[in-house]
Amino acid sequence: MSSGKVTWAIGLKPDRTFDFSAELFIVEAPPHIMIRLKALFPRVDKAELNRVKIRATPEACRDLEWFALRYPLTFDQAAADAIAEGSRQHQATTARIAGILDPAYVPRAFPLSKPLRHYQSVALEAHLTQGALLLADQVGLGKTPTAIGSFTDPRTLPALVVCLSHLCRQWQAMLAEFLPFASSHIIRKKDPYPLPPADVYIISYPKLSGWAAHFVSENKLRSIVFDEIQELRHEDTGKYTAAETLCSAVAFRLGLSATPIFNYGGEIFNVVNLLLPGRLGSREEFHREWCRGGGGKWLLNDPEAFGRYLRDEAYMIRRTREDVGMELPPVERVSQLIPHDQQKIDDISDVATKLAHLVLEGSFHESGEAARLLDMKLREATGVAKAPFVAEFVRMLVEDGQQVLLFGWHREVYEIWLEQLKDLTPRLYTGSESPGQKFAAQQDFETGACKVLIMSLRSGAGVDGIQKASNTVVFGELDWSPGVHEQCIGRLNRDDNVGGNVTAFFLVSDAGSDPAVAEILQLKTAQSTHLLDPGKVPTLATLQTATDRLKRLAKNYLSHRKATVAS
Repeated sequence: MSSGKVTWAIGLKPDRTFDFSAELFIVEAPPHIMIRLKALFPRVDKAELNRVKIRATPEACRDLEWFALRYPLTFDQAAADAIAEGSRQHQATTARIAGILDPAYVPRAFPLSKPLRHYQSVALEAHLTQGALLLADQVGLGKTPTAIGSFTDPRTLPALVVCLSHLCRQWQAMLAEFLPFASSHIIRKKDPYPLPPADVYIISYPKLSGWAAHFVSENKLRSIVFDEIQELRHEDTGKYTAAETLCSAVAFRLGLSATPIFNYGGEIFNVVNLLLPGRLGSREEFHREWCRGGGGKWLLNDPEAFGRYLRDEAYMIRRTREDVGMELPPVERVSQLIPHDQQKIDDISDVATKLAHLVLEGSFHESGEAARLLDMKLREATGVAKAPFVAEFVRMLVEDGQQVLLFGWHREVYEIWLEQLKDLTPRLYTGSESPGQKFAAQQDFETGACKVLIMSLRSGAGVDGIQKASNTVVFGELDWSPGVHEQCIGRLNRDDNVGGNVTAFFLVSDAGSDPAVAEILQLKTAQSTHLLDPGKVPTLATLQTATDRLKRLAKNYLSHRKATVAS
């Protein structure tokens, strides 16, 4: 039987050590061996015939060592030595990770201006030891300082932080706070330009696709941190492709998100595969072994089992406040049925009926487009129908002494809220404002200059500071994703919250899109909760109507109205 040949592409360093972050293996083999090899190493170029390049990592060395037991391969001396050394390192790393995650382990101190907590140091050591990690700690447990701690290791520099647009300045400020001797630069243009020397570069997700090839060609980076990595849950996007390109060129990859699943459990594959390519098998294998469903709606058959697997393999570290002894008072989640203007929903009934028929009876393309339009029109009409009543509910809270963080989605709904609450100086923090305008709105809310901050459901993730002004969240519109709701609540549910505990009001209608959205939210919430926090009751299942509190609010509101009229 013909055999394959493995060579060490670049050779030894002058000190005769192996640089497993930069070197390559060249594998030449006949088709029957190459087919098996490409299945084991998913990042190799599938278009190459009979010859592929494999980035040399300790894990790749161990896999090649195992592969050679099954298929005939010959090695030049440098390749044989590298594979033996890399395999030894991988086995040592596996043992070390198990030791680090032992509850009795005492992690080392990291040279930061503010010391890390024990659990943060544990996660940091695990990341630096194995080179890749999904850190999914609960909101408020300090994932950002943990990531900054990685930059104390010279092997990670220069580093790239990828974050949401409104968080670039916040990341730079946190770097200055925890690692003041590290230089940083925020990338402000979509197209590459000459970069100043820096230890840490900060870029927003929309700019990533324009810079990935530049960073790789210039060989500028050694590590990458993806903040709010759920932004990369869809593989068919330019930013995901760019992230893959960057991940293939760096030795350290860290993903941060308290909610890595926003919708259906199957989307976790894209997040994990980006950080740890091939660890879950191919996409098809993952779907076959772990999931049910199809299309974009792959559900995990057993989310708890999969969550345990991610933890056992140290692919993911997740701690809750209860786990680390930093519990906050539980968030009070209140579902309140409010009135709506039925005419606003009836106004779109003809269009909605036609779109619904297309969804059910049209061609594949017609059905998909009709579903998108039906969702958009029905959710907007529902939001508009509720908007005046949502505004009055928010007024009732403000007149009871609260500052309110109000979440919505549609521009027409915002306009109604702005008009009806204009005497309360509401400000906007949505997708339409510039970073400077958002910062100004946040400052006004924090200082009390405005009593209502209207925030888009998908804006402001990771914002820090507004919890010092408010402990009241109102969902005037719902999102299809339970992860979005949890992110929104997390804006306020932090250690230094002004009131110590947070109340989240879900204002729902019994008409329009709300009933369907609520039903889907139950299913998606169960997927995420069971994967991340086994044994915990999904949050939507705990929603209740706080009758006594609402009656008190209503009584105070009517009393205030009566006094206003009398004066």
